Amino acid sequence: MNKKVKLELIGLDGNAFALMGAFQKQARREGWTADEIKVVIDECTKGDYDHLLSTLIYYCESEDNFDDLDYDWYDNDVDDDEWGV
Repeated sequence: MNKKVKLELIGLDGNAFALMGAFQKQARREGWTADEIKVVIDECTKGDYDHLLSTLIYYCESEDNFDDLDYDWYDNDVDDDEWGV
């Protein structure tokens, strides 16, 4: 799924449930189906807090979500398929 919500994660309460709630609320506002939202929330809960944040960053569109950073410094050995995205 390549959909994204317009949600600024920076500055939100860092509690995992608060972040997922903010995502759900915004996704509903933007017309996402319950099944689409469930896919993202289920992925958020498959791992630790870092996995939750990475998942939300992937599905949120924001200037501050670091989409345009140069990742040359990062040795990315993780296959995108492992993330289910």
